[in-house]
Amino acid sequence: MRLIITFAALFLSAVLLQLSSGGVGPLDALSGLQEGFTTTQVGILGSAHFFGFFLGCWWSPRLMGTVGHSRAFAVFTSLGAIGILSHMMLIHPTAWAMMRVMTGLCVAGCYTVIEAWMHAKLTNENRGKAMGAYRFVDMGGSLAAQMMISILTPASYMSYNLLAILCCASLLPLAMTKSSPPETPKAPRLRPMMAVRMSPLAAAGVVTAGLTNAAFRMVGPIYGLEVGLNADQIALFLASFVLGGALVQYPIGWLADKYDRRWVMIWLSIAAIAISLGTTIVGSSSQSVIFGAAILFGVTTFPIFSVATAHGNDFARPDQMVELSASFMFLYALGAIASPLISSNLIQTFGPAALFVFIACAHVVLVAFSLLRMRVRETVEDRTSYAYTPRTSFVLGSILRRRRMPTAAKPEAPAETPSKPDAPNGS
Repeated sequence: MRLIITFAALFLSAVLLQLSSGGVGPLDALSGLQEGFTTTQVGILGSAHFFGFFLGCWWSPRLMGTVGHSRAFAVFTSLGAIGILSHMMLIHPTAWAMMRVMTGLCVAGCYTVIEAWMHAKLTNENRGKAMGAYRFVDMGGSLAAQMMISILTPASYMSYNLLAILCCASLLPLAMTKSSPPETPKAPRLRPMMAVRMSPLAAAGVVTAGLTNAAFRMVGPIYGLEVGLNADQIALFLASFVLGGALVQYPIGWLADKYDRRWVMIWLSIAAIAISLGTTIVGSSSQSVIFGAAILFGVTTFPIFSVATAHGNDFARPDQMVELSASFMFLYALGAIASPLISSNLIQTFGPAALFVFIACAHVVLVAFSLLRMRVRETVEDRTSYAYTPRTSFVLGSILRRRRMPTAAKPEAPAETPSKPDAPNGS
């Protein structure tokens, strides 16, 4: 019973954190434009969030080792609340970018604590159900967070206060649980190029996922305003993207386990290109078309990160998966940091259609690189099972490693030798 209560507390904290952090992105976009920020300056806010997110992923395991899980969670929620509350005290794009670094730190740090706590409490008996519930919480919280913008007035103390209250409230379930905090997991060594050496195609897929998903989620509100949507409709527009991604996880997982994952990624990218180009041609002629395109865009782009990481894990030994997860997170962060800045600049220069042209170009490159890599090397026969992978922390690699240990044994991969850059790569 105590274990159930512990998981319930963790999941409630995750939902409250999702509502707070997921709402501040679109609110900042609408508030910044109302306060006279340029489109590029609003894009920088999204880039700042992912910069803080990556710093939090790296720092949080080390902070947990120093002060423990509960205190680390309190530190990160405090940083997030301070960053949110400060918005209306100092209205300047550079100041807001620093505040978004703080909220990015909060998200990464809090999720690292939550997932480290889960990692310590999970057993082979409860792992499947707990991870299924966690995925549901992650998707449900993300979907609800996009709808927050429909009730938040841009550039309002009340709106930012509400998000800060939700951020602070995420501390209560963890603080009130009677379960003792687990031992602190060892911080993974960050080897950014590990994923590139192990599977260049998986690395390219992860970067593309960062470029396209961050562009849509952080710059999507700007696109919505440019094509004439109001706040309620922008909320539905962003939520449609998340809903499309949620609906397709099971069928894409089935396809990725049954067929060559490289072809799954290629066809997802081809569909994303078609939808992106179709959106630029149709434009804002119909709101139903805009919302339908957002759903289809989520269907085609949301699963690419999970398919790419599953393909990369096929080439890894179980003891490599934690560091490989950290490498994937680093590459995703690189794409997500660059994406809002690039896409917002393109919108400011060429108009709203440039957002989807940028996304289409990213997927064209991924398709071309995928076909090139397929000529270099065949994929492995003995593969890990597909799993939807939330982009939340390095710790998730530990959870997924244990989940996949019972699969058929892999042939031992040769030890990586950085001094020999000409060693053969995976696909």
